[in-house]
Amino acid sequence: MRSRIVGTGSYLPAQSLSNLELESRIDTTDEWIFQRTGIRSRHVAAENEHTSDLALQAAKQAMEMAGVTAADIDLIIVATTTPDMIFPSTACLLQSKLGVRNCAAFDVQAVCTGFVYALATADKFVNSGQSKCALVVGAEKFSRLLDWSDRRTCVLFGDGAGAVVLKPDPEFGILSTHLKADGSQAHILQVPGFIDNGSIGGHAFVQMDGQSVFRFAVKALDEICKETLAANGLQGKDIDWLVPHQANIRIIMATAEKLGMPTDRIVTTLERQGNTSAASVPLALDTAVRDGRIQRGQTVLLEAVGGGMTWGAALLKW
Repeated sequence: MRSRIVGTGSYLPAQSLSNLELESRIDTTDEWIFQRTGIRSRHVAAENEHTSDLALQAAKQAMEMAGVTAADIDLIIVATTTPDMIFPSTACLLQSKLGVRNCAAFDVQAVCTGFVYALATADKFVNSGQSKCALVVGAEKFSRLLDWSDRRTCVLFGDGAGAVVLKPDPEFGILSTHLKADGSQAHILQVPGFIDNGSIGGHAFVQMDGQSVFRFAVKALDEICKETLAANGLQGKDIDWLVPHQANIRIIMATAEKLGMPTDRIVTTLERQGNTSAASVPLALDTAVRDGRIQRGQTVLLEAVGGGMTWGAALLKW
């Protein structure tokens, strides 16, 4: 049996923050941001809106599409870098809000690759028979980690959540998942903050060496995508849809070019959502499923790279 995605869902906070609005706050312009990133606007969660709240809305949509209820869910994995609190996990908080009982629930922290890591983990649970109906969510309130005076980072990120429901299937589903990490590169993208005796230690905002991250991402994604295709005896031309992590349009296009994929086969939501970290892949996936681009039987490649550094890919027969 394979684990097949039978439902997708997404949620974006009501407030949208445009590049033009940022022009009045920091030394930047809409054109400068768009040319370098492909981003025009992003969504920002309200002060009283927590990561688990974003996850809840996306989860409800995915469960509705899948035709399942709280009683059916037997595993919850939430990928997030911005949990509601140190503990309990956001997955446990989401479990309570959904009214799910007696199932495993835990968080995965792999930053922007988090959803791919969580999906790969849930896939193993379903394949082994331990789970019959798994809920996997990528949710982030990344705005809480931003120094809004730092134009190198604050223009890049946004808040949101995406979710999928997995069930066993004898024919369709996840063909393979591939995960990597290189902790020696942790310094190029990090939030080096921590709680120490009730006080925040270190620096609790995003720090990024943009050029190093770009070079690392292009190389890592090229390698992981080719590894994934080779493991399944496929080439880039065999992929119907590439659903990439929405970090930077130049990284996305570089990956597609190396795979030999035309731009009209790439799902992008970056322009109006920004980089939503662990939420970006499921948000883009839900968009393409709901607008009818992704059809049953098609081959879909998911990929992401994030702080850690981490990177990964998943190949699906939809």
